[in-house]
Amino acid sequence: MKDRSFNYIKDLTKYERQDTWEVNIGGVPVGGNNPIRIQTMTDTSSKDTDATVDQLERVILAGAEYVRVTVKGIHDAENLKNIKKELVARGYNTPLIGDIHFNPKLAEIAAKSISKIRINPGNFYDKRAKFQNKVYSENEYKAELVKIEAQFIPFLKMLKKTNTALRIGANHGSLSDRVMSQYGDTPSGIAESVMEFLRICKKVDFNNVIVSIKSSNTRVMVYTTRLLNYKMRLEDMKFPFHLGVTEAGEGEDGRIKSAVGIGALLADGIGDTIRISLTERPVKEIPVAQKLVNHFRSYEYHEPITAPLVAQTNPFEYERRSTRPVLNMGNKQLPVVVADLGEHSLREMIPIRGKLIPDYFISDDVILDIKGEEYPIMSLEEYLFESTRWGRLKFIRTNKQEFDKFMAMHPEIITKFKQTRKTVLILESFNKNPMAELRAFFLTLDTHIWKVPVIIYRRYEESVLEDLQIKASADLGGLFIDGYGDGICISNDSENITFTELKDLGFGILQASRMRVSKTEFISCPGCGRTLFDLHETTLEVKAHFKHLDHLKIGIMGCVVNGPGEMGDVDYGFVGTGVDKVSLYKGLKPVKRHILRENAVEELEQLIRENNDWKDPV
Repeated sequence: MKDRSFNYIKDLTKYERQDTWEVNIGGVPVGGNNPIRIQTMTDTSSKDTDATVDQLERVILAGAEYVRVTVKGIHDAENLKNIKKELVARGYNTPLIGDIHFNPKLAEIAAKSISKIRINPGNFYDKRAKFQNKVYSENEYKAELVKIEAQFIPFLKMLKKTNTALRIGANHGSLSDRVMSQYGDTPSGIAESVMEFLRICKKVDFNNVIVSIKSSNTRVMVYTTRLLNYKMRLEDMKFPFHLGVTEAGEGEDGRIKSAVGIGALLADGIGDTIRISLTERPVKEIPVAQKLVNHFRSYEYHEPITAPLVAQTNPFEYERRSTRPVLNMGNKQLPVVVADLGEHSLREMIPIRGKLIPDYFISDDVILDIKGEEYPIMSLEEYLFESTRWGRLKFIRTNKQEFDKFMAMHPEIITKFKQTRKTVLILESFNKNPMAELRAFFLTLDTHIWKVPVIIYRRYEESVLEDLQIKASADLGGLFIDGYGDGICISNDSENITFTELKDLGFGILQASRMRVSKTEFISCPGCGRTLFDLHETTLEVKAHFKHLDHLKIGIMGCVVNGPGEMGDVDYGFVGTGVDKVSLYKGLKPVKRHILRENAVEELEQLIRENNDWKDPV
């Protein structure tokens, strides 16, 4: 069934890759009928040929199909030919991509040696954003675009001559003041910043282009990429998409956040190449990306799904599904976490529940709260015909296929759902494409204006925690990004994954999808050749010291290229400014500059204390 409302993808009920143009990058094509390509980025200095090639070799052997390198100065750009020469001498022809900010001249030099150039439309020709509220008149804005076109067209002609591909990659945190003045810090502004450059590419028939929009905010990343896909197709453009959640972080947080954001788009068939941006060594990103891509191969040839698309929500901005309150579920309450007790009793598991305490527990055919109060789980048939339980709170467990068949036989259930005030649905999916089937069920509920709260339930059979984190986050995260779901419950049939890990995953998915903050949010970049201190070790140190401040968002950025902007919604930031030097930020404002990195954690604590945001750890 076609989406007749927004058309951001061809079909909301069927998994199929978006139709995109094929772009050849150094002999490894992307888009079209090609598989989803996997890439990463080096964190060595591009002036150091041996160190860079050694790392390139490691990530290529791990499975990277493209590798991006930092180009921050003339010497980096000129050394790319030596890096490429040494890489080929070792027997590797993997395409190299140059990452350029602020200096078009570097792109011209780099294009002669590598297969693709990445530019940021927010700072490639526009001046570095100063986050000032300058107002551009319509004529001033058009005049700036004319200047950009005059510079950009000769650059595109040069790329044609060198057969070099181009990625136009916008970052949420690095929009120009010009775009900010017209659109603000919005999905519309981010998408338009890319479209301005794409229109120039189309004007001169340069189609060797990949596009991307990245943000550390998964909602912004998903909504804006959808919007760009929609706007491109209105103007007959089918450029391939590069996907990534920038500044995703490290450890399980980085994996869950990446899978939630990238997975929400891959589930709809958007995405031709991906990069998992972890604050870890680049080689660690590859297996995570491979698992995510392989998971979506399992979506292929799923059972058919039907949905009444008249009830589709706006896919370009957040709006939570309207529900009635039932206890602490639904309405404007935070989504609850329901933990699976498995074979254990509530009394056994309460002592090991950890810091993140589930709101409810599921055991066989009952739901329990932390005090041990039990609520029955009923089938649709019991709910409709069991009048003895009419007056008490009840949970109804079902799935879309079962529900559709039951509703066809018993349409009176529509009336009962509307009348009952003490009912919560536990909704699960057995379809290989759970995202589409669960979304279709919500559309059915909204068509009939059933405001019953829904707990999204999914059972897995994984023996490796990372595999479960990636699959569950990819399957369910997009639903919460779209405002669906009043709770989450994840079960897993394996003793290898503990009760604590399972319920913590539920909290992690809600946090990554911006639905419920339950711990300190650390927004940390993966590092690159611009980073002049050990970013991974620093991130671990910052997380260990501030992890109890669950009311704060703290950014840890390797450099100032995207740092201040990507920290747009953090409370405090830690940004590299030189060799083992950092500056500390309160929001977007630098308040302590060029501090020795070894003193920065202590200085950051002092800054937080000065602003009355500190609380001692328990």
